[in-house]
Parts: sequence; structure tokens; C-alpha cells
Amino acid sequence: MQPTISIPQHWGYPHFALEQRTEQGTILGLYYYPSGTELAEQFDDGWRYVLMLNKNSDEISYLQEDQIQPLTPEELFQQITAEIDFYQQQITSSW
Repeated sequence: MQPTISIPQHWGYPHFALEQRTEQGTILGLYYYPSGTELAEQFDDGWRYVLMLNKNSDEISYLQEDQIQPLTPEELFQQITAEIDFYQQQITSSW
């Protein structure tokens, strides 16, 4: 069974998805500041994203949607290809 996340209809839909790779890192989580709340008044309403900058580090950042740039299809392909090559080398060296 696929896990399901329900988003209230009066909230806008997030532009980015969990585990999506972006120029700023990989999205690990997201949360929403609804309008009319103290946090929204202080920081603006809308979606916030938790990003892991590097998979080999515990450093994370918290960004608004307008601070995030998606990877181009070419950049995404290069990242995934490099990751596949790395793991293939790991497998080969363990034999």
C-alpha cells in the first residue's frame, strides 16, 4: 500500500516533493505555515522545506519555496549516473 499525505484544500500544493534533488540539496521534509498564525505573520505563510545539503553530512537547511532551484534534467541525470558509477565500483571492489 502506498503511503498517503492529505493536504487541506485551503493550503496551496507544495511545488517540491520529498526526496527531490535540488541545487540546494535533497528535500527531507516539508512543513506549512498557515496564514493567520503567529509563525506566518513573522515569517510569511506557505511551505518550508528541510534540505540535506550533502548525503555524507548531517548539515541541513530550512528554505522557502522561492529559495529552491530544481535541477535541470541534465544535472539530475549526471548526479544519478555518478551515484550508480560509485556504487558499481563499490560492488566491484568488494569481490
